Amino acid sequence: MPSVPGGSPAPSRTTPVAPVAQGADPVEDFPAFGAYLDYGPLGLARMAWLSDWLGGAELRVAHTYLPGDRWSNIEGRPGFLGAWADWRRERDDRTFVLNVPMLERNEEGVSDPEVRRLLRHGAEGEFDHHFRTLAERLVELKLPDTVIVLGWEMNGITYTHRCGPDPESWKKYWNRIVTTMRSVPGQKFTFDWTPNRGRDAIPWPRCYPGDDTVDIIGMDSYDQPRGLPFDKQVTEPYGLQAHVDFAKAHGKPISYAEWGLFHNGDNAEYMRGMLAWMDKHRPLYNTLTDYCPHGVWQCTANPKASEVYRSVLSGRTDPAPVPVPATPQPTPTAPVLPPTCSPLNLGEWVEYWLGGKLCLRFDWVSSDR
Repeated sequence: MPSVPGGSPAPSRTTPVAPVAQGADPVEDFPAFGAYLDYGPLGLARMAWLSDWLGGAELRVAHTYLPGDRWSNIEGRPGFLGAWADWRRERDDRTFVLNVPMLERNEEGVSDPEVRRLLRHGAEGEFDHHFRTLAERLVELKLPDTVIVLGWEMNGITYTHRCGPDPESWKKYWNRIVTTMRSVPGQKFTFDWTPNRGRDAIPWPRCYPGDDTVDIIGMDSYDQPRGLPFDKQVTEPYGLQAHVDFAKAHGKPISYAEWGLFHNGDNAEYMRGMLAWMDKHRPLYNTLTDYCPHGVWQCTANPKASEVYRSVLSGRTDPAPVPVPATPQPTPTAPVLPPTCSPLNLGEWVEYWLGGKLCLRFDWVSSDR
């Protein structure tokens, strides 16, 4: 979640996230942030618009997903990653995050026995060549320092690359993929192991493949289930506090590759809580999932949470975390039109670009002009 690339509807410079070498202590870094806005080049264009909406705040993280329908897409088909590579190369302080499925037919409801069979084949090396191809393409595109979110939300039931049917084979397969991709000359990949918050189908620590092949311990943390307040999301079994504690015990930095609103609707308390949590615990990066029902910019259904997100992050460029205000002040998202103004309907994305509706005035000859 987001699961299928393309499934989303249309609307101070600091050190980048660096790969953590095996056996090395992770380097503390200011939490860079960004958002998932679309899987293709339009997602990059929207990053500039979102930055404008946030008063020029720097979005130093770009995030997309490889389609998991077939192996040719998991290999990073030619042309798919080019725009992202161009964006990454423009500045040294940028981070490119790429979700990589571990198996094809990743959202086709594959049965547990078939998942178990595929995981065992993967653990034996049957699919190594696909991941070697992906690694070689990333290096060729000058994306050798990509943060790879491999097999995300493995503790759930959504994806074919889920862990539950055979945790031991899943871990062996993860280790095999990482070893294969690290064997490609020139690579400096960072591997982000990212379960869902909470127990889900299986406790996520049972899927941990080991410190040698994990660089970042991430978590996808949406506002769910229904009725669960943010403080319980922190303290629940396998929740946010357990995530931070687990990462500390393993000497790894944390991340939040996916987070956003969900079953509790336009929840300002959740938005305020997550932003404060991340300022306190300093993940290497976070990327909001910004489309309905999760988002705050492309989704107009969440105005209260949108006000919180915008008031906290507007203009954020300083490397020191900005305190989260106790009571965020609302910021209007579009200008108030005078009664003598007739708005023109130019379409949703033109209005995003302009920052609101274009107004045609009829009082241009008035004395106060």
